[in-house]
Amino acid sequence: MTKAEYEKLLKGIQDKVSQIQAGSTSRFELPKVDIMWQGNRTFFRNFSEFPKILRRDPEKLLQYLSKEFATPAQFGGDKAVFVGKKDPHEFTIRLNRYLKEYVECPTCKSPDTRVEKEHRVTSLKCEACGAKSPLKGQYA
Repeated sequence: MTKAEYEKLLKGIQDKVSQIQAGSTSRFELPKVDIMWQGNRTFFRNFSEFPKILRRDPEKLLQYLSKEFATPAQFGGDKAVFVGKKDPHEFTIRLNRYLKEYVECPTCKSPDTRVEKEHRVTSLKCEACGAKSPLKGQYA
């Protein structure tokens, strides 16, 4: 193989890699929040998707959102029901905050983590890099 052929192959690979990186913002993305209002209640219609994607307990996630909105919340099938009218953008903000605090590894930013409880201390164990970090709240 000549140097010119090698350079051509290398350039082709670099172009493909840069196209892949430009096309995808992140390997892990949350779905769009689907909200419906009825009277003075907010129905989070696709709530059941989020605990599956985040790999967390649905009750803990609902507790977290309930605390953040300072309003009672309950399950209603696949959806969650909140008292009061809530903006979909507010749900997105709080879900992204939950992702940063209770799901993403603080070391490598990977979402591939699990919660471990050892001697009354709850910690986040990263399955990608192996880092272990303590968690502050009880909502993981």
